[in-house]
Amino acid sequence: MEDLGPVAWPPEPIRTERLLLRQPEARDRATFVELLASPEVHTYLGGPRPRDVLEREMPEVPQRRPGSFVVERDGAMIGQVLLRRATDGHRPAAVGKADLGYLFLPRAWGHGYAAEACAAALAWFDGARPGEPVVLATQTANLASMRLAAKLGFTEVERFRAWDAEQWLGMRSPHTPPG
Repeated sequence: MEDLGPVAWPPEPIRTERLLLRQPEARDRATFVELLASPEVHTYLGGPRPRDVLEREMPEVPQRRPGSFVVERDGAMIGQVLLRRATDGHRPAAVGKADLGYLFLPRAWGHGYAAEACAAALAWFDGARPGEPVVLATQTANLASMRLAAKLGFTEVERFRAWDAEQWLGMRSPHTPPG
């Protein structure tokens, strides 16, 4: 994956009804390690990474690049939303398009935070890159992710096999701001 290309970064923090989307800070490092080492978070993502490796390799300020948003609730990081350029050969229909991804701590599941945060990040993207479509891939077995994709307006482009599981690729049509 590569970054989004020329966009104004970092944007002003994005506030929603319950959340704040902002760029990563040093205080988020432990939560990034927790997200990437969590077996629950990585059930449909090929499994967790070893915590000791993450502790050694994680930079002091994690993933500070265009399209990487920390999702904060009540002053603490609960997840991450990523928008980056798809380069994955498993999904030829996605290559070159903006790809939406997200990770949330299990204690944040089931409260609508992912939908709220992803919708806010997509609205930001619509303003930063008007007219550009966005793709999202998930395992078909990940029913929560499939529901979220539909809620966010993604429609199926293709299904394919990768990592020993059926995958789903959806695309969200470009939303151009009025004007």
